[in-house]
Amino acid sequence: MPLLPMETYVLPDDLLSDSAPAEMEAADWWVLHTKPRAEKSLARHFSARNVSFFLPLYQHQWRNRGRLFRAHLPLFPGYIFLSGDADSRLAALETNQIVRAIPVADTLQLRSDLARIHRMMQGGMVLAPEEQLLPGTPVEIVAGPLAGMEGKIIQRGNQMRFFVEIHMLQRGVSVEIEGWMIRIRNVQSGGSPTKKSVPVG
Repeated sequence: MPLLPMETYVLPDDLLSDSAPAEMEAADWWVLHTKPRAEKSLARHFSARNVSFFLPLYQHQWRNRGRLFRAHLPLFPGYIFLSGDADSRLAALETNQIVRAIPVADTLQLRSDLARIHRMMQGGMVLAPEEQLLPGTPVEIVAGPLAGMEGKIIQRGNQMRFFVEIHMLQRGVSVEIEGWMIRIRNVQSGGSPTKKSVPVG
């Protein structure tokens, strides 16, 4: 089954970019816990009404009776991220597709986490959802489309994966990566990181 074009998953396009207007960076965020399978419907609703939102997606494929199926699915099923004011939150609740709207205390942290996920999507990486936070080695990517990003490395058999976290949801996203593309970060006892030039792998 051909992969359908990805629907609008972020609005506006620069919502999570470094060049976003100051008022956009300072806006409140809400984590919307949706009814089952309502994420894309809400995204369409927000798009039609020009409401700022982000719905992280990944490409999932599976076989059924010998046929290959592919679709873009939410990385965090049951959640969509809304940026705006109290009126935006009220408009979302009025759709009757929201179980609850969770206020975000640390908006800067959430926006930073979401910006990394957004960049991974734009980089054409094959993303995989992670249902829990995992221990790993702190690293910085020094080559490739994600150069400059920081996260962790986790090992799955012979596969090395770069892992980033959404702290508020206690979940994450990972992508496969090569050892030459990363540099280990040492976190000192005081909490400030130092960097080793010796790559992993």
